[in-house]
Amino acid sequence: MDNIYTGPVFEMAREQFHVVADYLDIPAWERDRLLYPKRAVIVSIPIHTDDGHEKVYQGFRVQHHLTLGPTKGGTRYSPKLEIGEVGALALWMSWKCALAGLPYGGAKGGVNCDPYALSRRELEAVSRRYMQEMIPFVGPHIDVMAPDMGTNEQVMAWFMDTYSMYQGSTVTEIVTGKPVSAGGTEGRREATGRGVAHLVGRVMERLQLNPANATAIVQGFGNVGSISAMALAERGMKIVGVGDHTACYYDPKGLDVQSLLQYTAGGKLLAGWSTEGLCNPDELLTMPCDILVPAAVEQVIDGRNAGALKCRILAEGANGPTTPEADRILKDRRKEIFVIPDILCNSGGVIVSYFEWVQDLQQFFWDESEVYNRLGHVLDRAFNQMMARVERDDVANRDAAMAIGVEKVRNAKHVRGLFP
Repeated sequence: MDNIYTGPVFEMAREQFHVVADYLDIPAWERDRLLYPKRAVIVSIPIHTDDGHEKVYQGFRVQHHLTLGPTKGGTRYSPKLEIGEVGALALWMSWKCALAGLPYGGAKGGVNCDPYALSRRELEAVSRRYMQEMIPFVGPHIDVMAPDMGTNEQVMAWFMDTYSMYQGSTVTEIVTGKPVSAGGTEGRREATGRGVAHLVGRVMERLQLNPANATAIVQGFGNVGSISAMALAERGMKIVGVGDHTACYYDPKGLDVQSLLQYTAGGKLLAGWSTEGLCNPDELLTMPCDILVPAAVEQVIDGRNAGALKCRILAEGANGPTTPEADRILKDRRKEIFVIPDILCNSGGVIVSYFEWVQDLQQFFWDESEVYNRLGHVLDRAFNQMMARVERDDVANRDAAMAIGVEKVRNAKHVRGLFP
């Protein structure tokens, strides 16, 4: 089948799917419908720049399936964004939502731009025009947007306001990840990172590891990485390494997490935080630690470094950080390294996004303790289902997690028929 989805990230998602499809004995004629997205939208986004000129950006939205409910997924602003990457992220979101038991299909979108090179006025112009172009294709029961790399609560507020002005009434449930003052939920911004820490805690209990004696390295220090580091430190673990694309730091005695959080508050990058403890970014992932959290971009653990990892737990805070080649190496190291796969490990964000959507629909809001109690319940249920599958079929954690998600979508498509 010829299609528009190309590039290394989509090829990686495709290969992961076929590995699981082989395990599930899904016939070849049935696979394309499960794999390829239902809809892809590409739009032009013209804006007036601050210097008085016009510039056109390219925007995307991919909706993988609507079989279980509306699609759900983040919106990424990146100068390297292309349709294949967006399609892969939508695919992973489908399996993630199904594994967590959420009534969603997967979606993803974004704009090919550098958000850090835009003024606030230009960023608002891009955001509002992107949502305006997407209005025919989204809605609270069609496709619900959320933040991702390069976007934040403010961007979601602009999305919500633009959609609401078009509808003639306030529609808070069109996006999640909004400011609490505009219909957002308590705990959403921290949900992904706290979910990572919660699952690391579950695995440590299983492996009988003491958090007070454990060390962790976090690669990526945006929202997910910084909150993961904070939440792991709160559990008593020593953060010995952090890094982003501007700087990496490693100190076996431990880094000052509060100082790092204060320095990077407001979206600031790690460069310049300290002149001590600087390390080679290529070496950060292979430094010794108990917990390794890749929380940045795709494909950072590959065939070259997977065999050199020195962690006991690999907690995938990012989407798609581990390539299929690395997966094959890690399967051989299953007794050494416990992998918490991305579709489980970073699912805290979409789970609490679901909570936000439900609260907006009902106009009945929960406090932060209720949000986190419910989050822990959903994560524990998904983790227990994954481990039961691992033990029943003697398969790798990623294969078990993806199989649960793929099976749920497949069964729903069988029952409903060809249309959704």
